[in-house]
Amino acid sequence: MLQTEFDFILPKGYIDEAGNLHQHGSMRLATAMDEITPLRDPRVRNNEAYLVVILLSQVITRLGTLPSVTPSVIEHMFAVDIAYVQDLYRQINDVEAQTVSAVCPHCGQEFEVEVPLLGEL
Repeated sequence: MLQTEFDFILPKGYIDEAGNLHQHGSMRLATAMDEITPLRDPRVRNNEAYLVVILLSQVITRLGTLPSVTPSVIEHMFAVDIAYVQDLYRQINDVEAQTVSAVCPHCGQEFEVEVPLLGEL
C-alpha cells in the first residue's frame, strides 16, 4: 500500500502567538497542482523564494494542535525547521534533478542536460 502521509518532529518547533510550542506534524505527498498553484500566487511572482512557503503550507497537513498550517505559520518557523521540512519534502516526493543524455547537432559532442522540475522553469 502506498504511504501518502508522513509524520515528523521539528528540531526546534513552531511557537504560536500564545507561546505554545508545536513540534509534531504530518506532511502528505505533493500533487502536481501543489507545485503549480504557488506559481500563480502574486507573492511568488514578486519573490520566487516565497514559493517554498506556499508549497509547504499546502502539504503540511498537521502541526501540533494548530487548526491549520497557513503561509503565515511557515513564515514564522525557525530557519532550521524550514530546512528540515524542505528536506523531508524532497525525500518523500523523491525530488531529484533528472538528467538526460544529449548530442550537440553541430559538433556531435555528447553531454548531460538537467531536466527542470516543476516550479523551476
